[in-house]
Amino acid sequence: MTTERYERGLAARKAVLGDEYVERAIAEADDFNRDFQDLLTEFAWGTTWANDTLSYRDRSLVNLGMIAGLNRMEEFELHFRAAIRNGLTKPELETILHQIAIYVGMPAGVSCFRVANRVFAELDSEPSS
Repeated sequence: MTTERYERGLAARKAVLGDEYVERAIAEADDFNRDFQDLLTEFAWGTTWANDTLSYRDRSLVNLGMIAGLNRMEEFELHFRAAIRNGLTKPELETILHQIAIYVGMPAGVSCFRVANRVFAELDSEPSS
């Protein structure tokens, strides 16, 4: 059974991360992590991201700094892509990475720039729609 909060969370999660990514994550859930996927969707997305006090764009700004500070580069890449999807420009993202490097540390900045360069290279190589 799904709740209204779960449904709001699912919609927000798909809007930010893309339908394909979210549908794959849910489809690949197994008996071990299915409850975690539900928890993530209902509470992280349904309670936090679905709250309209901050825009998705603003939430992306906050997440990039926090995730970089935690040195979770796999999640950083996911949320870097989401930040682009949420309207952050390349110059804005560059400035955010500079701020991360100063406040979190240069090694974090180096890792974030590596991720950013890889993401931009992949996006540049995709055929235009």
